Amino acid sequence: MDWTERVRGLRQWTQRGERAPHKPLLMLYALGRYQRDVAASLRFSDVEDDLRRLLAHYGPDRRTSAAYPFHHLVSDGVWEVWTDNGSGSPGTGVRELRARGAAGQLAPDLRAALAADPPLLGQLAHVLLDQHFPPSLHDDIAAAAGLDLTAADLAAPTPRLPAQRSAEMRERVLVAYEYRCAFCGFDGTLNLVPVGLEAAHVRWRAYEGPDALSNGLCLCSLHHKLFDKGVLGLAGGGNAPLRIMVSQRFVGRGPAATGQVLDLAGRPVIGPQPGSDPVAEEHVVWHTSEVFKGDPRLAADPA
Repeated sequence: MDWTERVRGLRQWTQRGERAPHKPLLMLYALGRYQRDVAASLRFSDVEDDLRRLLAHYGPDRRTSAAYPFHHLVSDGVWEVWTDNGSGSPGTGVRELRARGAAGQLAPDLRAALAADPPLLGQLAHVLLDQHFPPSLHDDIAAAAGLDLTAADLAAPTPRLPAQRSAEMRERVLVAYEYRCAFCGFDGTLNLVPVGLEAAHVRWRAYEGPDALSNGLCLCSLHHKLFDKGVLGLAGGGNAPLRIMVSQRFVGRGPAATGQVLDLAGRPVIGPQPGSDPVAEEHVVWHTSEVFKGDPRLAADPA
């Protein structure tokens, strides 16, 4: 059995590029539990809140249920569910899963494969992260899922190479934005080499986001992370100038949070130099629907 390909092929609901990372998040959570206790089973009523938080933080901003992946992951052959009376999963009803004492665990054959091949755990974790999330969020998601990626990678016989990114895309984006963050204008260098500046994909590569200037922004490390987390977003596009959105759910009381985040609300995006493609409206729409959290704050008071 090629478990990496099976995990890579998890069946997910998809429509018009909408994200549904329920199964990958449950798998990462289950791998984290296995890493700490190979015999651990996950009682739905005990892990429901953890799964709900993972979905809220790293899924799209839509109502959903932790019961969906708990039940549906069984069909992919990597997960099993049983109840207090020994039967299989009772379905996707939260109350039914709780009432019948539903519990889940990685499938027996997968647990056996992990026991026989310890590096497999890290391989599966990276497949899930690479396929469904941008690199800026990998460490955060692993930590939230209780997964020690460093320990998993150390189990591998050879060091894991980082996922390949397009060096050409990065250079094109940084040149187009003249080596400064499109949100705050940061343009630091060390020995004339840019530092803390990154090429951010507006529509994630995991969801058919192209390596194209029309899908890129030059952002500093902080604003790249906040953009991928859904704290920051974009409004406008097409014939309207792009402006920065800040989520109402973001809370920051100190001067650094105010200056670096809250004061960005409504501010124009620093666009690329003339002759360079601006961000395409279709990618702005995708990010707003699939990544940005909640409603945007009102524009900051210029005074």
